[in-house]
Amino acid sequence: MTSSVKTVERLVDRFGRRVNYVRLSVTDRCDFRCVYCMTEKMTFLPREQVLSLEEIGRIASVFTDLGVEKIRLTGGEPLVRRDIVELIDYIGTLGLKDFTMTTNGSQLSRYAQQLKKSGLHRLNISVDSLDPDRFKRITRLGSLSKVIDGIDAAQNAGFTRIKLNAVIMKGRNDDEILDLVNFARERSIDISFIEEMPLGHVSDHNRVEAFCSSDEVKKIIETQYPLRPVAQKTGGPSRYFKMPGSNSQIGFISPHSHNFCGDCNRVRVTAEGRLLLCLGNEHSVDLRPILRDNPSSNEPLKEAIIDAMDLKPERHYFTTDGDIQIVRFMNMTGG
Repeated sequence: MTSSVKTVERLVDRFGRRVNYVRLSVTDRCDFRCVYCMTEKMTFLPREQVLSLEEIGRIASVFTDLGVEKIRLTGGEPLVRRDIVELIDYIGTLGLKDFTMTTNGSQLSRYAQQLKKSGLHRLNISVDSLDPDRFKRITRLGSLSKVIDGIDAAQNAGFTRIKLNAVIMKGRNDDEILDLVNFARERSIDISFIEEMPLGHVSDHNRVEAFCSSDEVKKIIETQYPLRPVAQKTGGPSRYFKMPGSNSQIGFISPHSHNFCGDCNRVRVTAEGRLLLCLGNEHSVDLRPILRDNPSSNEPLKEAIIDAMDLKPERHYFTTDGDIQIVRFMNMTGG
């Protein structure tokens, strides 16, 4: 992999929003089967349909040529992808302002030191419960102790910017909100609480009954910790707050209750190479044939990405009434 020369081109959609943040999914596979993310008996993509690491690297390079400053690697679970560190080594040379990964933490004990050396700046680690049995029920296959060991390994590796992600569901883990806040406070790391995304049909629970809004979560936290808004923006959808007596920040990602589309600066690329212009719409462009039909030139790929900006919709229209507009699961969408 060789990085290309920077250009002055920028990605701007029809609504004047500059896209400078890309989430790249490196696999749809995962060693967990979280109840809000996928079905228990998941059918994964045939390997020949998944982009190679070289192809993902080309996409990352072209996006940085087009002014992207932040790349997040997602999945599925990125660290189950063979030779993933080679891709991280490469993307780490592209001069990004922010290079991060979302992970379930199960493989961090093995990889944390390598990830830090390879140039990864930050980690987002999913933790939805601190009760081992409940954690197993939510993830279906996960071990809480392995994830906590992974968090410790990430801190020991020198990652100073670590954030936990927790999807809160009524009747499942809403009674652990303060426990999760205190867990983050004890480790001086941040935590974001996420409203469940209505992606794919899930059979494990009723999304209408399980929906817990960010306002409800915030109200629970404020019974113990007053929250004060943080002014700076992180380039993502979270709204952040500070607590007294702690460096940890509390974030809320609220696709339902506090639509964040007005200043959306991001797009996603799935593991099979589909450029998704919006989390909650099917507007997309298939980049895989462009990559494979033009192995020696990135210009067609660059043109396709620029042209795709006209497909980016003004907003998504998630509902909380159980209506599923997007049939792809979150592991297919890419973190």
